[in-house]
Amino acid sequence: MMARVLAFCVKWQPDLALTKGLSTTEEPDLWVKSLDDQIQLWVDIGEPSLDRIKKACRLAPSVDVFSFNSKSDVWWQQTKNKVHQYKANIYRFDPASIEAFSETIERSMDLSVMITGESLFVDSDKGSFEITLEQLQSND
Repeated sequence: MMARVLAFCVKWQPDLALTKGLSTTEEPDLWVKSLDDQIQLWVDIGEPSLDRIKKACRLAPSVDVFSFNSKSDVWWQQTKNKVHQYKANIYRFDPASIEAFSETIERSMDLSVMITGESLFVDSDKGSFEITLEQLQSND
């Protein structure tokens, strides 16, 4: 959940919305839709399959993937030689930082997030965290 929140902060734009997420596998975790219901931005959090990335690239002109868990290095090693053919931005949050930050979750909490370069500085009542974000692939 905290990776979704941070990805929301990184990709923020006026019409960015959380989707049903885990309960609906046909939707991304975050998206921007146009007035005619076309997906403009597809954001997946985790380590999606190549087929899912391919589908996202077919359905949206802009695709971003945010990997965040301890297995993301393995996923990237298995994926990087094949995913370059798709126009998707691939990012990786530092797994240890995400885990430490996730331990502070409360039912209601206030967060302050500042993004500078490849670092997200997050302040909450439970502490301050620096979470690094590495771009693994750019669609440019």
